[in-house]
Amino acid sequence: MTSSPIYIQIHNHIKREIESGKWKIGQRIPAERKLATDYGVSRMTLRQAVQTLVDEGILERRIGSGTFVASQKVQEKMSGITSFSELTKAQGKVPSSKTVSYHVAAPSLSEMEKLNLTENQLVLRMERIRFADQTPICFEVATVPYELVKKFSKEEVTSSLYRVLEENGLAIGHAQQKVSAMQASERIAEYLQIKRGAAILRLHQVTQLTNGQPFEYVRTQYVGNRFEFYLEK
Repeated sequence: MTSSPIYIQIHNHIKREIESGKWKIGQRIPAERKLATDYGVSRMTLRQAVQTLVDEGILERRIGSGTFVASQKVQEKMSGITSFSELTKAQGKVPSSKTVSYHVAAPSLSEMEKLNLTENQLVLRMERIRFADQTPICFEVATVPYELVKKFSKEEVTSSLYRVLEENGLAIGHAQQKVSAMQASERIAEYLQIKRGAAILRLHQVTQLTNGQPFEYVRTQYVGNRFEFYLEK
């Protein structure tokens, strides 16, 4: 079985610590330097694990104060499935993407929970920068069960996963979406050509097939002044 990267293993351990009550909602976690020493890894690896938890909304950074266990957010239902390509085309712009990483690995605890997987199953995890008329709009991390897409090429999956699934007899059902605000990390700021700390809209989406099987867990960070969500009730 493909083993998880070290940062995912640390991510899983910290998540378990939070769920066990070791760190309460609103409590500051130890500094990255101390955590890196405790886990016996470089600060870069530790920072990647923490940033993944921040991107998932489990932790939150407060400039000048540290990193804290995030509080629960008020949720608002959105109708329909948010499709970056469809939204971009509807505005008369040309969508495109750049793949940052694309690999098969063991799932993290969060991915197992969102996709109803066991630790013995593999996932395809891909990171992409999405563009509208060559302007970077968002950074996306998408995870899908590897068993579902293993017969498709990388080009098919990264260009239009939904179309490929539907062409192979798998109908797309509904999605659960959550939107919240955050500040751009140094890595995301570089990808999206913005300043570190700039306003980011964060979308978490779990999409299901019509049979109820969740097949996609996406974490997307949109540049706040380049994208907006339109909701109807």
